[in-house]
Amino acid sequence: MAKSSSKKLQGHAEHTQSAARRGLAGVFKRPIKITMMGAGSGFTPRLLNDVLRIPGQCGGTIGLVDIDTSRLQTMKRLVERLIGKLGVKNWKVIVSTKRREVLPGSDYVVNCIEVSGLECVRHDNDIPLKYGVNQCIGDTIGPGGLFKALRTVPVWLEVLKDAERWCPEALILNYTNPMSMMCLAAGRTSSMSVVGLCHSVQGTSELLARRAEISVGDMEWTCAGINHLAWFVKLRHLGKDLYPFLKKKAREDLAGRPSNPEDAGDLVRKDMMLQFGAFITESSGHLSEYLPYYRTHNDVREKYCRPGYEGGESFYADGWPTWRKDADALRMAMLRGKEPIEWERSWEYASWIIEAREKDSPFRIHGNVMNSTGGGGELITNLPADGCVEVACMIDRNGINPTRYGALPAQMAGLCVSNMSVFDLGATAAIERSKEAAIHALMLDPLTAAVCSPAEIKAMTLELFKAEKAFLPDYR
Repeated sequence: MAKSSSKKLQGHAEHTQSAARRGLAGVFKRPIKITMMGAGSGFTPRLLNDVLRIPGQCGGTIGLVDIDTSRLQTMKRLVERLIGKLGVKNWKVIVSTKRREVLPGSDYVVNCIEVSGLECVRHDNDIPLKYGVNQCIGDTIGPGGLFKALRTVPVWLEVLKDAERWCPEALILNYTNPMSMMCLAAGRTSSMSVVGLCHSVQGTSELLARRAEISVGDMEWTCAGINHLAWFVKLRHLGKDLYPFLKKKAREDLAGRPSNPEDAGDLVRKDMMLQFGAFITESSGHLSEYLPYYRTHNDVREKYCRPGYEGGESFYADGWPTWRKDADALRMAMLRGKEPIEWERSWEYASWIIEAREKDSPFRIHGNVMNSTGGGGELITNLPADGCVEVACMIDRNGINPTRYGALPAQMAGLCVSNMSVFDLGATAAIERSKEAAIHALMLDPLTAAVCSPAEIKAMTLELFKAEKAFLPDYR
């Protein structure tokens, strides 16, 4: 998810607040150490609030690492204030701009790093737009997603190398996009136990329950695929298939006759459900970038895309500077007591993974992991074995235990493969610092290939390399 996550996380917690207050059975047997990489991130306050609210925890150390010293010190004050506000004991907060001073002894490393800050967001958006590639978010796939990977993955792999030396038994929880390329590069180069965490499965399951007019706790579902392109293949209530009802409502919305005007948008996902047979996890604006259908010319964008997060042109590039300033202002208001500094425990996965592992109390998440099981099989059998997939995973004291899904319906698998080919070459480009692999990755990108010739794609890619040269050292 690209926009500020706080409102989304609040919604994700609604149906589970009573369970969240109870937590899982058992108590922690030891203090723990959690290191937040990119601690100035908007994720940090809410994720640590979740951890501090785990019943039965017995404290430990919170390590904050960020190269932005101003944000680092602000976050230290904020976390210490949160600890005091919640009245939890036995927690110590340490900070450093140097990760090697903090990583030793970490049990959990939460990765939220951002490489290049605001410096490249306009290049990622405006140079492709000049070539006709119209992006809404542009941070996980397409030209924007690829170049974010090219900047971020090399730094990420250095973090993992340090973790291998200083905390080899730690679980690495990745929140940084582009999720699939980050986890793929990690799976191909690192011995660390890594899982990529998103909240699109939780959010979409609740959304579908609301649209079906049932409680999410009463909905029976299975979901599998890749990050931001995972499919709710099974969706039932009391043994009844929910899709006929949801498809009827979708047809009304697409025809301009919505039964619920407040839920008349999200048209890309609704159309994909009608055409491909199941609902997808990522919201319409972002999803439109993963596909060759909805952003190729003005007429189709006007039909299916809406302003802002639902598909607006340059939404992320235009909004991010303001969101960053607003986040900094909100933190200062919290420190001055002008804004609340505690929240209900959210449905973000990080604290539940920590609780399940420390209490050895099995808990299910949906995580991004390598598709190969290491035993000669694949979690999703009709997707590439050396790719990254998003599947149900069980968490216990053994850590992350992915579950085998089997085969996706062929048309759904085919769309996933089209994206995985981009991620494959994108990860290769970042690992090997290869401009050629980056060019080939964008030649396979569904949206880019729908509007550009191969020669145009090569020219665009080289122009992006030139514009972002300061953040792309050693690319050949």
